Amino acid sequence: MTKIVTIQVFLPREAVDVWAPCEAQHIRDDVYLILDCRGEDEEVQFGEGEMVRCAHRKLSGDGGIMRDVLVAVEKSQ
Repeated sequence: MTKIVTIQVFLPREAVDVWAPCEAQHIRDDVYLILDCRGEDEEVQFGEGEMVRCAHRKLSGDGGIMRDVLVAVEKSQ
């Protein structure tokens, strides 16, 4: 069964650190294929169709609450 998850992808042109939620398919270990990135209207570090390595990071969300999320950290093969 294909596992689809939400990962966070960095938006490099923002004045502060911002990540966009993207749907991604788990491929193996820490590798994911980005299927749809809602930040595509912005410039994203990694876009649709790219394979990326992800790591668990704590990011602040709505209301400043820290939560554990998957963050795309580098391209993968």
